[in-house]
Parts: sequence; C-alpha cells; structure tokens
Amino acid sequence: MLVLGDVVDDLLVRPLTAVTPASDTRAEIRHRPGGSGANVAAWLGALGVDVTFVGRAGHNSAGEHVSTLQRHGVDPRIAVDRERMTASIVLVLDEQGERTMYVDRSANTGLTMRDIPDDVWRDVAVLHLTGYTFFDPATRPVALGVIAAARRRHVAVSVDPSSAAYLREAGADAFRDWVAGVDVLLPNSVEATVLTGLSDADAAAEQLTASCATVAVKLGGGGAVVRTSDGQQLQAAAVLADVRDSTGAGDGFAAGWIAAWVRGDDLAGRLAAGLEVSARAVTVLGGRPH
Repeated sequence: MLVLGDVVDDLLVRPLTAVTPASDTRAEIRHRPGGSGANVAAWLGALGVDVTFVGRAGHNSAGEHVSTLQRHGVDPRIAVDRERMTASIVLVLDEQGERTMYVDRSANTGLTMRDIPDDVWRDVAVLHLTGYTFFDPATRPVALGVIAAARRRHVAVSVDPSSAAYLREAGADAFRDWVAGVDVLLPNSVEATVLTGLSDADAAAEQLTASCATVAVKLGGGGAVVRTSDGQQLQAAAVLADVRDSTGAGDGFAAGWIAAWVRGDDLAGRLAAGLEVSARAVTVLGGRPH
C-alpha cells in the first residue's frame, strides 16, 4: 500500500467559552502531527496494513514526523526541505467538533517526482491520494504523474477530494478530468455536490461512476452511500460515536475502506470498515490514532 500526500504540523484550538473578539478567550490548544495523506497512512499502519508514505516536510520537524509515523507501523519516505518549514494548519473547533482551518502549505508545495523512489512501488496493490496534491498547481504534476505510474504498474488508485473549498476554486470539471479512471473516489456529501451539482448523495455517486469505478459518498452522521459502475448500490448508517474532533474523520474512513479492500473484503465489508474507523477517528483530538 502506498500513500502520497501532505505532512502538516497541526495546531488545534478549542475555545472553552464564547469567543471574545479583539480580546482573550480561554481555550484548549494542542499540537498534533497531521496532513490528510499522512493521517491515512497512520490509520492504515495502525490497522496492520503494510503501508509506505511519501511526502515532504521542513527541516524543523521532518525527523519528528518520521518517528511518529514509524510508531504507527508506517514506512515513511519523507523528503527534507532545507528551505521551507513543515506545512502548518490552525484548526479552530466548535462545540460539535467541526473545524475551520487556516492553512500554510509550505514544504508540501515542494514535492516532486524525484521524492518518489522506485522501490516504494514494490508489492503495492493500491495507491491513495488526497485532493490537496491536485489542488496545488506546484504539486498537481506529481499527482497526475503518480497516477500514470500506478496505471503502468497495474496498481489500483483511490482518491479523496478532501476540500470542498479548494474543489470549488479548482472547478468540478477540471478535478473530474484529473481523477477520471480512478478505481475509488471518496468524496463527502458537500464535495459530491460540488462535483455534480446534485444535492442527493446517491444520485451524485451514481453520476460520478461514469468515470470512476466505485464512489463512496461520506454523509457524516448519516453514514455513507456507495455506487459502482456496474450498478451496485449500498448505504449504511454511521457508527455511533462521542464526537470530540471531526479532524481526520474522512481520513479514517479512507483507511478503513482501503484496509478492507486490500484484505479482499466485499463492498459491504469495505463500507462497514470505513464507517467503523471514521467513528474511532472522531473520538480523539487530532487526525491520527492515539
């Protein structure tokens, strides 16, 4: 299993009282390792999947990111950027655990095909990418290049669009062109609507199967719906969880789905695994298993 994507230093901020503009607000503030791609890899490693992660981090914390991923059983191939700092995100959490994010991509923008050694492809069955690598013009050639490399090697590809805001900015038609032909697309309901113009998740998933073999639309507390290009349709309710932080819920779903996929589970098993890991992810502060 190969994951390519972002490495981030997360700063999570949870206000403990009503926010006081232009003054002080008591808050819980925590530093956590993050990045959607790195989070998926961490969950996969924790689930016992043999996984390699490729990304780029700044000299200030690359070593720390290598160590934290190794603790989850990941083989991290993190290129060290000597000129840029590691990407950082400030995540402000509301009372429901939903987050607003302020993003500085920094070292992530420097990722190139040279950062992907040939040996990472050994015995790989699935490549996973997140939308952030596509949305950044500096790294879009890497996303497209690695998909082409996967196809040459007959490696399956899954993609999580990851950001409705960036998806709107890039344009639905452009993104659909970039991911045309991937084996699995994992949007949430808002992203599916942006991609299709359809508010009904099942209808959106069905439309997206015109260019992607399998589409699983995440519905948050509503579970998920799956459509395939050969006409299969599944829907399942969310696993009940005490939501502390929604950061990494989609990453957990992707990891659960992929873990079940590589061990040979059927579509229902993949959906159930995705929902179970997503439920685990929202109970912890940050986007990775503790």
